Amino acid sequence: MAVVTEPSSPTACHHRTDDPIGRGARLVIIRPYAPGDDDALYDICLRTGDNGGDATGQFADPRLLGEIFVGPYLRFEPSLAFVIDDGAPAGYVLGARDTVEFEAACEREWWPPLREKYPPGSFPAGTRDAHYVEVLHQRGTPDPAVVADYPAHLHIDLLPRAQGRGLGRGLIERLLTALHEAGAPGVHLGVGAANTRAIAFYERMGFRTLRRSPSGRTMGRPTT
Repeated sequence: MAVVTEPSSPTACHHRTDDPIGRGARLVIIRPYAPGDDDALYDICLRTGDNGGDATGQFADPRLLGEIFVGPYLRFEPSLAFVIDDGAPAGYVLGARDTVEFEAACEREWWPPLREKYPPGSFPAGTRDAHYVEVLHQRGTPDPAVVADYPAHLHIDLLPRAQGRGLGRGLIERLLTALHEAGAPGVHLGVGAANTRAIAFYERMGFRTLRRSPSGRTMGRPTT
């Protein structure tokens, strides 16, 4: 598998890794988000929406997760979105430079039409759709103790075919550089308690636990 990190400039950095499946060399690109990626990234969000596993059969509305966890980043922070492309999108990282400003923009422009589309009671109680409609209508405020030192935040999701090959690390490193250049000193993320594989990955990437709860934890690190 050949891996190319495609920057905004014409110059690209190349490195090669062995293809563990034995299908020979295959070109994989880490590239900036492009218009037209939206549906594929929404689909990746759904297919990794069960603590990294496929949540396709768990939602009546397959776009609901993407509307919350992908769409606003593509709308308000497209320069901080990067995609793994092996002929089709296979993963992404999405970032927001300033969580407080990002959430304010969403509250003005993104959440209101979604709340009209998904009013309370849109789905049967106890379903995952109903849970995320509640999340949509009851947005929490950013934790001042977290955003003081780690004002940026990120979401990252990779399909199984893109995992275990260093591509997640490549995405994080690409975003850290972009956030640092944008003036963000630190970045945080949320991860479910059951997603132990992701927690171990973030720890290897230099993230430390900032806050812990029974359902998960908030982790953060400097952008340098």
